[in-house]
Amino acid sequence: MALSKRQLTLEELRSLRLKAAIYIRMSTDLQTESPEIQERQIRAYAERYNIEIVRVFKDLGVSGITAEDRPQFRALISDVEHSHVEFNIVLYLDESRWGRFPDSRDADYYRMLLARKNVICQACDQELTLNKSGIVERIMTMLKDESASEYSRQLSQKVFIGQCSLIEKGFRQGGTAGFGLRRMLLDESGKPKQELSRGDRKSLQTERVILVPGPPQETEIVNWMYDQLISGRKEREIADLMNANGWKTDFGRPWSAGTIREVLTNEKYLGHNVYNRRSSKLKSKSTPNPLEEWIRKENAFAQVVDQERYDNAQAIFRERCKKFSDDELLERLGSLLRHKGMLSALIIDESEEMPPSSLYAHRFGGLLRAYKLVGYVPERDYGYVEINRKLRQMYKDIVDEITETLERLGNRKIYVNPATGLLEINYNLHASLVISRCFVLPSGGLRWKIRFDTALHPDITIAVRMEQNNKEIYDYYLLPSIEFGHNSLKLSEDNVDLLDSFRFETLEFLWKMGLNVSIDKAA
Repeated sequence: MALSKRQLTLEELRSLRLKAAIYIRMSTDLQTESPEIQERQIRAYAERYNIEIVRVFKDLGVSGITAEDRPQFRALISDVEHSHVEFNIVLYLDESRWGRFPDSRDADYYRMLLARKNVICQACDQELTLNKSGIVERIMTMLKDESASEYSRQLSQKVFIGQCSLIEKGFRQGGTAGFGLRRMLLDESGKPKQELSRGDRKSLQTERVILVPGPPQETEIVNWMYDQLISGRKEREIADLMNANGWKTDFGRPWSAGTIREVLTNEKYLGHNVYNRRSSKLKSKSTPNPLEEWIRKENAFAQVVDQERYDNAQAIFRERCKKFSDDELLERLGSLLRHKGMLSALIIDESEEMPPSSLYAHRFGGLLRAYKLVGYVPERDYGYVEINRKLRQMYKDIVDEITETLERLGNRKIYVNPATGLLEINYNLHASLVISRCFVLPSGGLRWKIRFDTALHPDITIAVRMEQNNKEIYDYYLLPSIEFGHNSLKLSEDNVDLLDSFRFETLEFLWKMGLNVSIDKAA
């Protein structure tokens, strides 16, 4: 669609007879009227501008914090990117319905994906403007995106404060009860109302939930588990005994060492209400919180396990997790090697007297390095594992280097999409970055394999070829997707069929590709 530099009149806009998809989103399935209200207002907006509605996308009961959790939103984006659409404009009630992304730039990123396919995004609380390049329009949209993001952040904080207050009063905040426990619903006066089954939830805001001991046969098993640990059995042994007796978890599944450990370390069996041990606010990755940030209410519930049993069990776990020096770790690893004759992560983790293999990998920079320090070399060459691990670690550094280089060369603006890793250069060029390790053939020749992120549909792939030692950058290949639409490409030191015409020693040419050219000059 050719866009005019001036604002069209209402009559001119109506004469275009645009075709539209509408996008509707609501955050909770309790908002029963929200979809109908949104659709009614959007259709009234479309009628004003003589826009024909041809598709409807609805995400109901879904947060707008991410795109990943919204199947209809992703379907809309995918359909446009693959040109499977008959519409040229997307209508939504306001910018908050488009999304409440924690990073407001993500909202603009998805609008730009559609703009690249000549599909306009339009909030219905604004006058229809086909030319979105004006500075005033962009600033207003950015402010509304930031307002939607700020709303999410403030709402998250308010919810967190409310949850902490309820925890400190002794009420349960979500999650299953756990084996040997049940959820009890309390009325507004604090009197027991009914026991909640799995999947049940309270229906009134004034109701609250606490934990209570489950059936006697389950609470007896819980105490038996603690006694088995204190007597010297490991979690795996306890799980095997329980499975042999036909005892299932609260999910009806066989027991494992992990599910046993959850029962043996959770303070809820002691009657304590603990919250905020981990955080995953605004859909971020879940991370453990320091002990001082935990919210707790002691003796909130009736105990299932007495204090002495619980303390004895925790002392065993603390002893296992005591701080080992590097020398102590290697001494244990060497002893295991002499006993088993070989080493692997599985052998280490199955040995009851050994710290976990993850500790060795963390302390020594990888299991292979730890093996080398005790004189063990696996029969199979696992060197490529170490190389790939180092290349993954280098990825962010290379992205930062490219970003700094392009911005230094010509004040180019670089945005890295956190969900896909796609680089957006100067608002008009989308690039995928791949790092290709160097393979040395028995003959001494060098080979590289380029794998394309075809699912991201980049305009260009920046292939970074590594030196023979895979520690330094060798050169760059700038591969446009229109020429390279397959999944992979093999390269040697010298390539035929004009492949080396895409090879560059620096990224200066990429900087030139990112230049914005006005429509007049392009014409």
